[in-house]
Formats: sequence, structure tokens, C-alpha cells
Amino acid sequence: MAEVKYTEDNIRSLDWKEHIRLRPGMYIGKLGDGTAQDDGIYVLLKEVLDNSIDEYVMGHGKQIDINIKDDNVTVRDYGRGIPLGKVVDVVSKMNTGGKYDSKAFKKSVGLNGVGLKAVNALSTKFVVKGVRDGKAKTAEFQLGELTKQSKMVKSSEKNGTMISFTPDEDIFLDYKFKENFIEDRLWDYAYLNAGLKINFNKKTFLSKNGLLDLLNNKTDVETLRYPIIHIKGEDIEIAVSHGNQYGEEYYSFVNGQNTTQGGTHLQAFREGITKAVREHFGKNFDTKDIQTAVVGAISVRVEEPVFESQTKTKLGSLKMGPEMPTVRSFVVDFVKNKLDNYLHKNKEVAQALLKRIQQSERERKEIAGIKKLANARARKANIHNKKLRDCKVHYDDKRGDEAKKAETMVFITEGDSASGSITKARNVATQAVFSLRGKPLNSYGQTKKIVYENEELNLLQHALNIEDGLEGLRFNKVIIATDADVDGMHIRLLLLTFFLQFFPDLVREGHLFILDTPLFRVRDKKETFYCYSEKEKKEAIKALRGKAEITRFKGLGEISPGEFGEFIGDKIKLDPVTIKDSSIPEVLAYYMGKNTMERQKFIIENLKVELNDFADQEVIALEE
Repeated sequence: MAEVKYTEDNIRSLDWKEHIRLRPGMYIGKLGDGTAQDDGIYVLLKEVLDNSIDEYVMGHGKQIDINIKDDNVTVRDYGRGIPLGKVVDVVSKMNTGGKYDSKAFKKSVGLNGVGLKAVNALSTKFVVKGVRDGKAKTAEFQLGELTKQSKMVKSSEKNGTMISFTPDEDIFLDYKFKENFIEDRLWDYAYLNAGLKINFNKKTFLSKNGLLDLLNNKTDVETLRYPIIHIKGEDIEIAVSHGNQYGEEYYSFVNGQNTTQGGTHLQAFREGITKAVREHFGKNFDTKDIQTAVVGAISVRVEEPVFESQTKTKLGSLKMGPEMPTVRSFVVDFVKNKLDNYLHKNKEVAQALLKRIQQSERERKEIAGIKKLANARARKANIHNKKLRDCKVHYDDKRGDEAKKAETMVFITEGDSASGSITKARNVATQAVFSLRGKPLNSYGQTKKIVYENEELNLLQHALNIEDGLEGLRFNKVIIATDADVDGMHIRLLLLTFFLQFFPDLVREGHLFILDTPLFRVRDKKETFYCYSEKEKKEAIKALRGKAEITRFKGLGEISPGEFGEFIGDKIKLDPVTIKDSSIPEVLAYYMGKNTMERQKFIIENLKVELNDFADQEVIALEE
């Protein structure tokens, strides 16, 4: 083997934009194509918006205008505006920005001076315009390279900053902005900045009551056991109640940043609730009984926050500011004291809270014996059956191997043929398969006792390792893979009901997906097209000049393992399961409850669409 030489020629110096483009993940996390809420294109938008939000927090500008058209994003705020002499520098020179000066920006999210530079470097076109005191300056870039800049000119516009960018298609492949993802983020900004008006594509986002509005809009208020407790203090705001759902539902924020992975402040919030309840009622309740069914939100503002990742989704351990208490002690003390005081002043709320905790305590004790037997059956089943064809990669949270954790996925499917095809085609290193036996039990309206009594559901929760919460989740992506027919859709609906009913955090934290597989294969002797819709099929037939062999895949088992490798590899198409503008109980009641007139209408209208599709298929078949 020839010796590899290591000389001065091997040393490279990259400028700022080359480094960002070479290692974009270091700056914005994963890339993605826009099908997940934390994909890179949304991080780019967030980096721009954070600067506008920081202006509002500092008392400048009460409105932000956002427009997205043809993948081009424009954000205009009405803050102080970038100092005109530094318009180019702040978007193209690393470690340059006003937030290094704590006098100009306090308790801000974007403190690393990288955000706008990353957006600039990862955009095919980037434009920045600053307006201050009757003057304006504009600069244009391509892939981070300055292409044009104006001199300072007179302007009648209001002070502020305008940023326009188009994400680079070579970095973000086949990307598409999903408006519902953006709207969710904009509502978060509105809730955390009461009084700020955000306009986005002709929609307005405005909140008057902060986190109280957040919980009112994120939950089904009728299912709450007592009115939402809303308390504000200096640098902290909380809202909390108990519902009827399983698990806990939290929304946490630091300096306006949605910390989806929680962190020190969220742990302290939960700890403060537990201490307040125990001290108020003078009883050492089990932590799980107190925290089960909690719906809560917390927002804190910290000087120079320390996050555990570049995308700022988890707060580390730190102090509120110089010579100030730690975040943990500050939050615990605030929540414990304020919540205890509130309960003393509101006896009816205190009694309703106590009844909910006692209910959780009874349910926990009721299933204790059943749970022990179910766990024993699960351990035995995992040894002797082949329901779970596991993957070889097993990550260890203590080791912090996030890269391996992100790659793992499990396909939940039904039937030997479908399971067999996926098992043979999968990447055994990172992809696992769980085989269902027939249709799963309809768990709507059931208590968690049913999960332990039903073998299929019990084995599924053990295969995922989510019995005690998502901390032990063994697969980053849980993928429902069923046939695209009536039975397959029924199984899909029953699985969605199971997860939403008992493990809603799996959906809230973006781990649940639907596998999208082709409905048709259209081919001739030279080319093959896999089509996911009637429209794509027609286009494929046209591309092959009408002379093609057409196969309709009626089930996953009809797709050969060789072909399946095409659909669960690099080109995998996954539809994330998300909840928008509705609480989980509302969604379950609509789809799984009694046949209301609204649902009947929905089914009939969608049935017409399906029938029309089938009619189109018949016409095409006759034409062929």
C-alpha cells in the first residue's frame, strides 16, 4: 500500500462562506427537504426572524412582515435598522454583530454572530437592506459572495431591516416550505411577545395574553380539570393546568427560542410543580402522579444563554446572569412559591388539582399487577418470536451518539408478505421492522390498562421502549407502513389512535411518520417510473409516448424487495404526522368517536375524490 504523504499542500484555509457550505450541519443542524419542522430551510428563516424579534424585545418596532413566494423569503421589520456602514459586514463577516455588545442587546437568542452569515452562504440569492433616519443601503449576494451594493441613498421608508433570501437547491434538495410549520413558529413568536404583530402571506399573528393564549389554543380547554394558572414575573412566565390525557405536554422557551428538547428550565419547571403540590397538600405524592396529564408552558429570559446545540433546542446549565442565581434555582423557587400562593387563594382550583392527582394514583396502582405480568410476557416474546426484526445500531444516550440515534427507524407493518419485502430490502444497520398480527385493537376511549392486557399493543410499546416515556425511545423515526387500500388505511388509523391516545409525545416531538410508497410502476424496455399519484402516472405514460407496461401496486407485498430498496433508502418519502390547530382529544373524538354529521360529510366528500380517481383510472385503461 502506497504511503500517503502529509505536507503543506494538504493544508487548506477556507473563507467563512466555504466553511459554512462545506459543513452546513455545524451551523444549522440537519438539511432536510422541508418535510420536518426542524429542517434547514426553517432554521434559515428562524435565524432572520430572531434578529427582528430581538429588536422588538429591546423596545423597537411592533410589526414584522413576512412573505414567501416561489421559495423566496422576505422579512421586513421596523426596528432600529442595521447601522448603514455595517450592512455588508454583519451578513458576511464572521464574529461580527451588535449582540456582542451587551448594552445593545440583552437576553437575546442570537449571540454567536453566525446566523445571518449562514443564511447568506446557503442562499442562491441574498439581499439585505438597512433603513435608518431617512437613509438606506442595500447589498446583494450569491452563495455568500457580494455581487452588488448601493451607496447610502435618501429614503422615506420607516426605520428597520429587510432580508430576502432563496435557499440553495444544491444544498437543500427538492425542498418546499410548508406553511403550517411556519405558522406554528410564528404563533410561538406571537405568544412570547404579547403585542407584536406578525404578518405572513396575508395572515396576521397577534397575542394579547402570552402563554395563556398559547395553552388556550394548543389544548381543548373543555378537557382541562381546572382553569389555566397564568403567572408572570420578571424574566419568567408560566401557564399550567391538568387535563385527562396520558403523558405530559410542555412548551418551553428561552429568550423567545422554542426549546423543543427542553433543558434546565423545563426540568426546573417540573420540579417546581412537584414541590409546590407536595408542600401545599402536605403529602409526598409520587412524582408521576403529580406530573401525569400536566399541560404547561414556561418562558424565561437569560443573559447570554448557553445552549447544547447550534440550533438552540436545549438549554444547558447556567446562571440567569452575572452574580445571579442558576436557572434551576430561580425557576424552582419562583414556581414553588407562586403556585403555592395561587392554590391558597383559589381553593376550588386546589381541590380540582388534588382530585386529578388522586385519580392518577388510583390508575397507577390498578395496573401495577397487570403491568408486571405484561412485562414478563413481553420479555419472553422478544426472545422467542420474530415480531421485531431489530437493527444492528443501538445508540447509548450516555455516550451522546446523536448521529446514530438520528439514523434509526422502525417500520410497523402488517402481514407476512409486506414484512418480508421490507425486511429483505432494509438497511439492517439502521432499519428495523415490527410485524403486526392482523388489525390492532381500537384503543379509543380506553384506559392504559388495555395496553398491558392486549399482547400486540404491549409488545409494540416494548419494542419501541416507550412504556415510561420517550427518554428510552429506541428509534428516532417510527414509520407506519401499511397498504394503500381500505384495510391498510384502517390499520393506519388504529395505530394513530393508539399513539395519540397513550403516547402523544411521539407525535408532538416529530417521531411518527407514514411511509409513502408508489401506487404505480410505468415502464418500457429502457426506462422505469415509479408513480405516487394518478397525475404522475399520466406524466410517465406521456414521457414513454403511451407505450408502457403499467403495474398497479395493490399492497406492499406486491413490491419486490429489490424495488423496495428504492423506496426506503436515500429516496424514502415520509409524511410526518402532525397536529395542527386542534388538540389531540378533539382529533380522536372526530375520527374515532360517534358518527357526527361533520364526519359523515368529510367521509362522503373524500370518498367522491377516491371514486373520481378510480373513474380516471378506468378511462385511462380504456384509452390504452
